[in-house]
Amino acid sequence: MRGLAASSSPGDAIELFTVMRRSGAAPDAFTFTFVLKSCSRCPSRRRLPSDLHAQAIKHGCLEKLSAHTHVHNALLHAYACRVSVDDACRVFEEIPVRDVVSFSGLLTAHLKANDLDAARVVFDQMPCRDVVSWTAMISAYAKACIPQEALALFDAMPMQPDEVTMVLGETPNDRGPGAAAPVALPERRACLATGERVRRLIDSHSFGWMVPLRNALMDMYAKCGCLPEARALFDRMMVKSLASWNTMISAYASHGDLDNTIAVFHQMLAEGNTVKPDGVTLLVVLMAYAYKGCVEEGRAMFSAMQRGDYGKVQLTIEHYGCVVDMLGRAGKLEEAYQMIEQMPIPSNAVVWGALLGACRTHGDINIAERAVQELSNLKPEEGGYYILLSDMYTSASRIAEATEIRRAMNESRVQKTTGRSTAFLPQL
Repeated sequence: MRGLAASSSPGDAIELFTVMRRSGAAPDAFTFTFVLKSCSRCPSRRRLPSDLHAQAIKHGCLEKLSAHTHVHNALLHAYACRVSVDDACRVFEEIPVRDVVSFSGLLTAHLKANDLDAARVVFDQMPCRDVVSWTAMISAYAKACIPQEALALFDAMPMQPDEVTMVLGETPNDRGPGAAAPVALPERRACLATGERVRRLIDSHSFGWMVPLRNALMDMYAKCGCLPEARALFDRMMVKSLASWNTMISAYASHGDLDNTIAVFHQMLAEGNTVKPDGVTLLVVLMAYAYKGCVEEGRAMFSAMQRGDYGKVQLTIEHYGCVVDMLGRAGKLEEAYQMIEQMPIPSNAVVWGALLGACRTHGDINIAERAVQELSNLKPEEGGYYILLSDMYTSASRIAEATEIRRAMNESRVQKTTGRSTAFLPQL
């Protein structure tokens, strides 16, 4: 059972436990430790922690003895893995002698439930925190897009971080490509300083060969606006993964350097068949063509994607929407409309909204009417599309039609969604 619990088929340990019980053999504390570990690792719900909890009590393996702490901890982790926070808390309170494993289990429960405040309370109360605990808390803040807390914890680590911690700790902002732009300059400088410190740690621990760490460093430099440093790292990489290429291509695109975006993409294609572009790569390059106004190049690339020239890349609504946006920007509205109509996948309000916006820019009321008709079917409660069409009628001196749209909106009580703005202010 111990071997199965640590194997790639932990469910087999649970099946063995069932056979053991049917044979009449009595389980002991070690039995429950291993079967609970299997329960933690097994996604199947054929055996829930509550079932094993009851049997462990029945066989006296959860008594208030320090010798049974490992059973309590295994049960706690089983509940934590199933995000049964209340049950995990109850087990934690019943543990006679709590150790670092006990606190780690409760920390895991709160983190899996995305309750960062409760997790931080547990983290602060831990009598002994290992690198795994620090990394888990830093990771939670990073995923929740709270870079200040993540960096503060990273700076406070009393031990040397491992490679996993450094991947998490050296990306200052997790809001996606271009996210560094709204961040205040003092904060950006602080993030860059921390990233530089992490880079020195990476070099001093000889982790520089690790591709994920190199990718994360490139991402950090790009988000801090240091594209030359990101490119220097990229060029020195002996082995480049798909993430390496995507990171560099997205870095240039997010900073509006469309020429280098396309140049790195062509470099990726020219370097052989070691790495193929994926849907993310192609979407970023399509966006670059759209913003640059390179309609012919964008068309050619999309046709190549449809033929499978870049490998088995599944075309999504984002890819089609990008082409529609590109055609709309160029004033090729009828072609953009036909693109949506002929898509092999269902359209959505975003794609039709992009076409409607292009119609407003170029003053094409005919296609705008068709777009609004589709949008009214997809989002009948949204009134912003009608208002936009009404404004187009007014601009074209078609006052009667503009008035009719306003009247129909009032009768159906359609409301325009309130706009919102977000501002990122420096922390003084």
